[in-house]
Amino acid sequence: MDAAVFHGERDVRIEEVPDPELEAPGDAIVRITHTAVCGSDLWFYRGEHDYPTPGRVGHEPMGVVEAVGEDVTSVRPGDRVLAPFAISCGECEFCRKGLYTSCVEEAGWAGEHDGAQGEMVRCPFADGTLVRVPDRYADDDDVLESLLPLTDVMCTGHHAAVSAGVDAGATAVVVGDGAVGLCGVLAAQRLGAERIVAVGHHEDRLAVAESFGATETVSARGEEAIDAVLDITNGGANHVLECVGAESSWDTALDVARPGGTVGYVGVPAGVEDAEFLGTAFSNNVGLEGGVAPVRAYVEDLMADVLQGTLDPSPVFTKTVDLDGVPEGYRAMDERDAIKVLVEV
Repeated sequence: MDAAVFHGERDVRIEEVPDPELEAPGDAIVRITHTAVCGSDLWFYRGEHDYPTPGRVGHEPMGVVEAVGEDVTSVRPGDRVLAPFAISCGECEFCRKGLYTSCVEEAGWAGEHDGAQGEMVRCPFADGTLVRVPDRYADDDDVLESLLPLTDVMCTGHHAAVSAGVDAGATAVVVGDGAVGLCGVLAAQRLGAERIVAVGHHEDRLAVAESFGATETVSARGEEAIDAVLDITNGGANHVLECVGAESSWDTALDVARPGGTVGYVGVPAGVEDAEFLGTAFSNNVGLEGGVAPVRAYVEDLMADVLQGTLDPSPVFTKTVDLDGVPEGYRAMDERDAIKVLVEV
């Protein structure tokens, strides 16, 4: 089978690799039909995070079950499924309370196994990880494209909104105009926020934010952006979503949070060398909630909204490639030619 393999900075290749096989009774083999390139993939692509070399890549899988181990009961061959980026047993202390990313089995991330940017993957702990798509939608291309962001970015944006305490009538500020930030806008709108200020650097992305429910947008940088948000919100917001992970985005998020407010943070930390922003949080009694999104805890509720037509995050996909086009997909996202790349295998 063919799969995307990382060989070093800005070097992703499509290569022939061994087909996956069942290795444990709880495993499933999934034939990938849809996947994506994630903004977090760019950290290792740019050489800013360590990654195995050569290493299989991708962590947003959707496909059809090909085979299951003898202990698997929740899915069977032929089922359409999607999977969160984090593998989880579904039974341990942390899985039972919805913190699937802290599963005691330490099963890891999809990319640490076969990588989702390929023709097939082995999924350990299939019963705790895989989410079945109802049969009536299994071949509906539009629905499947709307469901794919639930493997990561939609649920991550939702985690930011939930962590920030967004509720009906709230004013929320979303820092970041990547796919996660845009999904954060959509999540805040879904949770009933009355005002949503989207902060980013790209007018085309901020236009998507407006279509997702942003009531105001700010395209400035640094202190100018902070001043603009403070002016719009009359002194800051009680609910701030940090969706980037960079030092500058943390500075912005903490500076626009109203004293006593909460920052919901989900951006993968990168390039944060100075934690002075924590002094702002301390001084203003700003709460920090968030971390890596426990996608499995959210995916079924969000799927219900997608299936009834009230939630559609698919506009975050602005470029579509086949498996051979994955290297081009990385380039397009790296050079900001695409918000997020859909891969149809």
